[in-house]
Amino acid sequence: MEGSTVMRIYFAGASGVIGSRLVPLLLGAGHTVGAMTRSAEKANRLASIGAEPIVCDVFDRPALTSAVRAFSPDVLLHELTDLPDDLENLPKDSLLNARIRVEGTRNLLDALEGLGQTKIVAQSVAWTMRPGLEADAVVSLEEAVLAADGVVLRYGFLYGPGTYFEGELPPAPHVHIDTAAARTLEALDAPSGILTVVDG
Repeated sequence: MEGSTVMRIYFAGASGVIGSRLVPLLLGAGHTVGAMTRSAEKANRLASIGAEPIVCDVFDRPALTSAVRAFSPDVLLHELTDLPDDLENLPKDSLLNARIRVEGTRNLLDALEGLGQTKIVAQSVAWTMRPGLEADAVVSLEEAVLAADGVVLRYGFLYGPGTYFEGELPPAPHVHIDTAAARTLEALDAPSGILTVVDG
């Protein structure tokens, strides 16, 4: 795909912290964005800026498969997480986030079966996680995406407005949320492999 190619992008996690910055960038670049969210309220907000809202839960396999195939994307962008709004509520091992990375990723990849050359680009992390369910889930996600000739984006700790670190720098590796969004836009044209998205 050339940098100037206009694409149909199915964006799972479009209403998240990266999505809220990335959807306008994708639209501004001329792409058609199918913006998936679980919330009808967030769907309305996404529609108001020009995305095609898709209300769907990644764990509802039949609905997800129908939604993905109906949209027929060139790229599936997987930015789904399931984390609390406040850092102090973050568990040591988030079972919900691990489930999204394992089962959610599998459901998204399965939904692409039979669609041809749809590329998957998926969120991962750039830091070394302590052993446990979430670390295992990250490995599972990366292996599944790379096996599908996709692109793994290893983000540093996000900081800036709307993140856990609004007024301070998190530990390294880190990346400003606006930089993360801009680099994700560029990654749509990247060859299969792992890209590290950090400041500097």
